[in-house]
Amino acid sequence: MSAARILTIEDEPTIRDGIVAYLEDSGFEMLEADDGLSGVEVFRQEKPDAVLCDLRLPGIEGLDVLATITSESPETPVIIVSGVSELGYAVQALKSGAWDYVTKPIQDMGVLESALERVLERASLMRRNREYRESLERLNKELQADEEAGRRVQFQLLPEDERRFGEYCFTRRLYPSMYLSGDFVDYFAIDDRHIGFYIADVSGHGVASAFVTVMLKTLLGQYRESFWHDGDETIANPAITFRRLNRDLRQQSLDHYVTMFYGIIDRQENTLDWSSGGHFPHPILHDGRYAEPIACRGRPLGLFDDSEYSRQLRELPEHFTLWLVSDGVLEMLPFGSLKEKQADLLGRLSGPDASISRLAWELGLAKDAQLPDDITFLMVRRGGGDGER
Repeated sequence: MSAARILTIEDEPTIRDGIVAYLEDSGFEMLEADDGLSGVEVFRQEKPDAVLCDLRLPGIEGLDVLATITSESPETPVIIVSGVSELGYAVQALKSGAWDYVTKPIQDMGVLESALERVLERASLMRRNREYRESLERLNKELQADEEAGRRVQFQLLPEDERRFGEYCFTRRLYPSMYLSGDFVDYFAIDDRHIGFYIADVSGHGVASAFVTVMLKTLLGQYRESFWHDGDETIANPAITFRRLNRDLRQQSLDHYVTMFYGIIDRQENTLDWSSGGHFPHPILHDGRYAEPIACRGRPLGLFDDSEYSRQLRELPEHFTLWLVSDGVLEMLPFGSLKEKQADLLGRLSGPDASISRLAWELGLAKDAQLPDDITFLMVRRGGGDGER
């Protein structure tokens, strides 16, 4: 990663030289200006990652430099470096868009370095959030403008079928009721030890629901990047992931909600850590002899501001198959009560030859079949061969 470029605008040579020397030793690339006018010129030419600006400058005052920078580049952090007697101006600068301030004389340059690291981290997060929003807006336009292109976009976002993470094999299949699906699945490595996976069902059908699946993929991708870059543990905790997802979806004021199951497999301990956001039917775990539903409780995502989600943990059998299906499967089962349909599904997934292909054939899920609802299968298997065996 390239060093962050920092512009310091300071008219006192001794202070400026001290800041530059210390921060260069800390790995930053430094740019210098000794008055407000030249500081603005350097900023426009070099586009630094952050700016350190004195308030009392010859020519253009520090507050005017701040106003220019925040107007032209709101995502560039500006830290005000001011004397103790100028704290009133520093407060005014913070209200005008400065990200932080450090008082002079600087007794400990580590304080300045820490302030720089904080604002650079915040700027990086803001930039990633903006890029994600722009990506979502582009994808939404593609989905709305051309359903064929939208379908390609959505299916390109799906993970590789029959993907292996060591001993664990993930297999998926989607059957949309319309050209675009409100169902989605994904699985991914969180780190060398943990695998995250989910199945989601967005209320409604068509373009609007498909867009929410893209948003889910994007948000969870953002949580993963925050884990890798910043050590944010959200994606590694299903309950926290759901609380944050619920908050982020509520902030979008969507007309849709999401039912979802998110699980994390610990490859070292062979355990399943999970939370449910109203997902139904319940996942079914088969140990090679018996199949049992995994009880899940939790509110759908995007409906209520005060939703809470619990986290559950269990050991997995040495060899197992874990089935997750969307509720559209129940509509394809023979007529009967909901309890009878659940028992039917459990029976179909209990056999030694159960596979996605077999179940799809039994339910008459042809590629171009007219379906009452989106239907999705996600199968996780450890031992016993490949996903479709």
